[in-house]
Parts: sequence; structure tokens; C-alpha cells
Amino acid sequence: MHTDRGKFQHFLVFLLPTLLIYGTFIIYPIFSTLFNSFFHWTGLTAQKQFIGLDNYATLFSDPSFGQSVINNLWVIVCSVLVQIPLGLVMALIVGQAKRRTALYKVLYFIPYLMSTVAIGLTWGFLYDPMIGPINQVLRDLGINTMNLLWLGDKKTALISVLIVVVWNFAPFYMILFNASLSTISEDYYEAASIDGATVWQQFRAITLPLLIPSIVSAVTLSIVGSLKTFDLFFVMTRGGPGSATELMGTYMYKQGFSYFKMGYASSVAFTMFFVAVLSIVIVKFVQRKTMKEGAY
Repeated sequence: MHTDRGKFQHFLVFLLPTLLIYGTFIIYPIFSTLFNSFFHWTGLTAQKQFIGLDNYATLFSDPSFGQSVINNLWVIVCSVLVQIPLGLVMALIVGQAKRRTALYKVLYFIPYLMSTVAIGLTWGFLYDPMIGPINQVLRDLGINTMNLLWLGDKKTALISVLIVVVWNFAPFYMILFNASLSTISEDYYEAASIDGATVWQQFRAITLPLLIPSIVSAVTLSIVGSLKTFDLFFVMTRGGPGSATELMGTYMYKQGFSYFKMGYASSVAFTMFFVAVLSIVIVKFVQRKTMKEGAY
């Protein structure tokens, strides 16, 4: 009995630094944000005025916030339906490359290793309507109607940034799926080949089912990452033109650090946290249900 208690005490001693760091930088900010969301507070002084749920009432009636939510949903859709499948395709290509596999991995992974600020500035130059290479190529081809204000037009701004987001983050999912593919035994494919299964049939019957846990993990990471997306959009468009590329993250930043509505910004931040947690719970529920059905 005393031995078990001693082991538990030693366990707590080693765990305490981690708990302190986690509590200081994760738990405390969450509750602090929730607390501040009930106040009118500029963030410049210690003076706060309690206003209850007024910040949330204002938030959910603000059309700009509504547009930011819609834009975040588009980021999620793009991430789940484009980024993840593209990452899977890249992983399959790398897996089939018997030679120079390491070289292909490095080349594909370079966009993810780059600084997002550098990526935003570089693509901002590429999209420049006057001196940007994209419009210059279109002009050389005689396609003058395509001489667009890519980031300055409400019709094209969001999709222009989403292209950069996909280019930047697809390599991460490539590495994730490549690691999962390496765990699948070659015996399955050899047996399927002997039975006359085509490459597509092998992918549908062997590869895809065995990748379901990795796909669910990728979807979870994709949703959470999409909800907290900030840097690329802020560097490239600042949420403009108008609110065409406004996200919850850029909206929160503007309210807190441009307009000094720190209490209101806290309500935005906690809403983002709540949506992220809810999304994770839903994805995990779907994952468990899928696993149970697969077991039968």
C-alpha cells in the first residue's frame, strides 16, 4: 500500500511541471477569455464593465461575423475535400516511386516547411495585377480578360487565398498518409494481384479501408486548423476586400487590437474555441460509429 502511494507521489512530482505549463498556457487562457467576454473592456486599462451576454448578442447579430463564419466553412470544405485527397494522392505517388522516394518527399514537403508570412508575401507578388507573373503570363497569351485583381476582387479573393492554403498544407497530409501506407502489409496486395484485382480495386478494397483511422485524424486536424487559420489570410488580404476573406481569426484580431474591443474579441475567441471542441466531439463520434460498424 505504501509502495503504491510512493509510486503515485513520484508520478505526480514528474507530472507537475507539465501540469503547470499546461494550466498556465492552456487552461487559464480559456477561462480568462470566457470571463473577459462578459465585460466591456478596451484592454488598455484594468477597468472593466460587466455587460453579461451583450457581447454574444452583438456577435451573433453582426453580419461581418456571419460572413467570417461562412468563409471559415469554405476553408473547412476546401481542406477536407481538396487538401486531404491531394495529400493522399501525393502519398500514393511517393509510395509508388521505388527510386528517389526521399527526393520526392522533400520536394513535396517544402511548401509546408516555409514560413507562412513568406508564403503570403510571395503569393501576393504572384497575384499582383500589374507586375505579377500570373497576369503577365495571361497577357503574353493574349488573355486580357483574365487580367484580374486576384486579391482585390470580391469574386476571386477567397478562392485565390484558398489555392495558397491547399498548396501550403497538403504536404502535411502527404506525410501523414505516407506513414500509414508504410504499415500496410504487401501480402494483401500480392494476394489481390493473384486474384486478378486491378489497381483501383486494390485501392478501394485494401488501401482505403485501412486508411480510415488516418483519414479521420486528418479530418479532425483539418477542421481545427481551418477554424484557427489566420496568418496567410491576414498577410495576403487583411480580411478584405470588404469582408470577402474575413475569418473568425482576422475578425477577432481586428476587434481586439485595431478597435480595442478586447471584451468583444474575447467573445469571438471563446466562440471559436467552442466550435472547435464541438467539431472534435462530432468527428470522434463519427469515428467510433464507423469503427463499430466496421467491426461487424
